[in-house]
Amino acid sequence: MRADLRRRERLLDCAASHIQHMQKAPTQMNLQLHHVVSDITGKTGMRIIRAILDGTRDPQVLASYRDGRCKASVETIAQALEGNYRPEHLFALEQAVELDDACQERVMACDQRIETALAQLAPPEPPADPLPAPRHKTRQSNALAFEVRQALHAVIGVDPTQIHGIGPSLALKLVGECATVPSAWPTAKHFTSWLCLLPGNTISGGKVLSARTRRSHNRASALLRLAAVNVGKTDSALGAFYRRLAMRVGKAMAVTATARKLAVLFYNTLRHGMDYSDPGASDYEERHRQRVVQNLERRAKQLGFTLKPAPPAGVS
Repeated sequence: MRADLRRRERLLDCAASHIQHMQKAPTQMNLQLHHVVSDITGKTGMRIIRAILDGTRDPQVLASYRDGRCKASVETIAQALEGNYRPEHLFALEQAVELDDACQERVMACDQRIETALAQLAPPEPPADPLPAPRHKTRQSNALAFEVRQALHAVIGVDPTQIHGIGPSLALKLVGECATVPSAWPTAKHFTSWLCLLPGNTISGGKVLSARTRRSHNRASALLRLAAVNVGKTDSALGAFYRRLAMRVGKAMAVTATARKLAVLFYNTLRHGMDYSDPGASDYEERHRQRVVQNLERRAKQLGFTLKPAPPAGVS
């Protein structure tokens, strides 16, 4: 399954280059389709492109292939499709579409193999706990062709997608890289050390020379770092932690620290069946404020002072 997941990633990378060629060819023909359609590989874009390859040149006819969910009107799309259909650019567009279709067919074949592998890994008895409701109902781009959450839940008995920043596709990739039960690492510290998300330990003569994290080409570590960046945009406790740390020590260290927290949560979920519940950004900020106040009170007591709260506004 790990090999099939990696193969699928390489196929998607190849498809992305062909999509870029699909975007370039219309631009060379002065067809400004990318200005009126947000995704050229969506229903509206592909209908128009395939109609062009079939020989249709009338802008009004091409604009009539607009999907009902497209925000641009038929008149706007028709104005963007007035160009010069040169044969060399049409040939390049045709080859790009055929190569993209070929890549998508092979991606579907990988999806079938991955689904079969998950079915073989599932135990004969279903999990005792039911599958929780999904946090997001929107479908991710380049998502697998089957219900990943349900298949993963049948294998590992928990739902790692409840952790902020970890979606179904990312959870499947992490399971593929780290196994369904991460028993190779006795503790979460061993796991994060393998991911190179812990501070380094370069010591000579009892003196710490460097505490920088080690460089790594670990795929799971790269996935967790990418998830950490997305977590920083959410209104969650992890998001508040990322933003506070980014202001204090910079975004690079904040990404590493947040990725380590995600790794610990993922490890505890798979190894110990932990149920993740996000307390929210406001709860995290309040607990951080309480820690700061306690530190100030302890420091003031050491110096012989007493820390008192300021009076409310308007009270003399």
